[in-house]
Amino acid sequence: MLAGAMSGRLVVLASGSGSNLQALLDHGDPLEVVRVVVDRPEVGAVDRAAAAGVGAAMVDVAAYDERTAWERELLAAVAAGEPDLVVLAGFMRLLGPEVVGRWPMINVHPSLLPAFPGPRAVEQALAHGVKVTGATVHFVDEGVDTGPIVAQQAVAVEADDTVASLHARIQPVEHALLPQCAVWQVQQRLRVDGRHVYTPTDAAAVTDRRR
Repeated sequence: MLAGAMSGRLVVLASGSGSNLQALLDHGDPLEVVRVVVDRPEVGAVDRAAAAGVGAAMVDVAAYDERTAWERELLAAVAAGEPDLVVLAGFMRLLGPEVVGRWPMINVHPSLLPAFPGPRAVEQALAHGVKVTGATVHFVDEGVDTGPIVAQQAVAVEADDTVASLHARIQPVEHALLPQCAVWQVQQRLRVDGRHVYTPTDAAAVTDRRR
């Protein structure tokens, strides 16, 4: 099936400094970030949103005794932006079926999934001694980085890499890959078949092989 029709209104969920949010803000048409939602105080993404004239809301997970109550407030905060696509950009919370099932959602992750899901992906890549890691954009489901993969790009691991140096090389890849995948989604250029997501790049490769 093709992803549904999109006009390009993005609500971005963030938990950190917001560098991937900035990449979306900088991209511009056809992507319009209309709202940013964060899950805790003192998140840099809020400052980036303010600088771009984009409204932000905080739904502090620590203020809720029950996760279901937090998810209801999060759902309302996202819905207020009337999004066509929700983008998780460094958002460090799992989401339940009511939230995940409401809108198309994509996430960016600093590894070549399914390797190294979760919050310490770069550290785990180094600990395992891999020679190549990278960035993945995937659709969001209820699991930990388990949704269908949209696109990936590899980053070589150097012998003297630290977590900081490797992450610094992965981030520019994330900043390019995430907006590209968001554009494909809002332009209805992704074809999803179960766990397989076919992009315009895939179609071009098939055409080239047939020539």
